[in-house]
Amino acid sequence: MLHERLSRRLFASRVMGLALAAAAVVALPWAAPAQATTTLKWAHVYETSEPYHSWAVWAGEALKKRTEGRYDIQVFPASSLGKEVDINEGLGLGTVDIIYTGQLFAGRAYGPIAIGGAPYMFRNYEHWDKYRHSDLFQELADGYKKETGNHIVSLTYYGERHVTSNKPIEKPEDMKGLKIRVPNAPLYMMFPKAVGANPTPIAFAEVYLALQQGVVDAQENPLPTIQAKKFYEVQKYINMTGHITDALLTIVGGPAWDSMDEKDRKTLVAVLQEAADGCTKDIIKKENELAAWFEGQGVKVLKVDRKPFRDAVIPLHNGPDATWSKEIYDRLQAIQ
Repeated sequence: MLHERLSRRLFASRVMGLALAAAAVVALPWAAPAQATTTLKWAHVYETSEPYHSWAVWAGEALKKRTEGRYDIQVFPASSLGKEVDINEGLGLGTVDIIYTGQLFAGRAYGPIAIGGAPYMFRNYEHWDKYRHSDLFQELADGYKKETGNHIVSLTYYGERHVTSNKPIEKPEDMKGLKIRVPNAPLYMMFPKAVGANPTPIAFAEVYLALQQGVVDAQENPLPTIQAKKFYEVQKYINMTGHITDALLTIVGGPAWDSMDEKDRKTLVAVLQEAADGCTKDIIKKENELAAWFEGQGVKVLKVDRKPFRDAVIPLHNGPDATWSKEIYDRLQAIQ
């Protein structure tokens, strides 16, 4: 009798063990998988040698680390996902998730945000820096978001834009009739029009060839861009007009933004703002070094009296081409 009871207990124990083992085997395929990484696409039109690209790559690495692998960023430089107009359109379509873009391109969708890219809008770098940290800039970013559904998260210094040419330009009259390439956004034409030049929109990737073949006589960009795009190889003079204290907006598309939870979204914004600050410092450093470097390449760097150029442009600030109100303009000029 005792033997039978022990046998039954042993049998029951074995059955229970087999049942638990079977349950474990069945459960294995349904175990929660490791969370997949979501890769955000960051598109821009700049070269891989430029700080903008380096800091975008840094942002991707930082985001992956700080989100424990939930997100990373793949950067597409040098117009590889399209021209600047294309990548702006791609934000809303979800074909790109993050872009660098000029304020005047963003101004196509929401006019007031373009004010920061207008010629001689800022007195100096300090004025620009206070603007980017101002309530006014945040209000304009909010207006852009309301209009487009996309989110401006930072502003990166692009540098002072200067005119390059094959003849010296020392006063506004020297630009009369000059065929000068400008980006394909209407407000970039304000400065050339003010001094009697002939503005010619050409895509960024096509500028070198246009200069080389004489399609245009001149172009305008900051010193780091003139170096990176090798425009100094096909232009004899860099004329330090400093006509735009320019900057790049970093914008996150609405579809990407809405797909993220609040914690990861805050992490992304923090990373992109750190990248903007780091890149701004690098651009300032390069600006301070490059005049001497260009002279070493045989290019003449001309310092000019900017006042006559500024005086020619300022009457247009609130003219028919302005995409901002007088109230916004006055608030920007009042920033100290």
